[in-house]
Amino acid sequence: MPVNEELEQYTLSDYARWEGDWELIQGRPQAMTPSPGVRHQRVSLRLASHLEEQLEECPHCFVLFETDWEIAEDTVVRPDIMVLCGEVGERVTRRPELIAEVVSRATARRDERIKSQLYAEEGVPFYFLVYPEQEKVKAYHLQEGEYRKIDDYSQGTWKGSIKDCPVQVVFSRIWK
Repeated sequence: MPVNEELEQYTLSDYARWEGDWELIQGRPQAMTPSPGVRHQRVSLRLASHLEEQLEECPHCFVLFETDWEIAEDTVVRPDIMVLCGEVGERVTRRPELIAEVVSRATARRDERIKSQLYAEEGVPFYFLVYPEQEKVKAYHLQEGEYRKIDDYSQGTWKGSIKDCPVQVVFSRIWK
């Protein structure tokens, strides 16, 4: 019998009872790393605030910070930053338009590989990997089911559109 068949699988109802900070990816629990460091938090907050400011005139899009996204009965993740558009209930159960993960040594594998693949499978149009220590952002756009790199940014500006709302992210603003 393959090992995967013997590993326990968990669901959202199990997840709801767990103490501490967890993510659940395809039935497998993923312990969250200890609380992010100060630099991580400051960069996250600046980027979230900058995105929120850019979407101020957008009638249907908004930013959420460290909020669970319930993808399926066996999958719930907590991206650092999400941009959502349209009606959302008390819990996020639909696909965001943009996700940004602030990468640390402890989260690199999960953010760069596991979550990247998961977000692509779920159809998230834009994915940003933010590296505070290098003051760099790798921006990706989903095309034909795969993320294709837009560019690496440090001091530059990403100009895009989220659900017909123009967005300009000036990355130099998040490194102050």
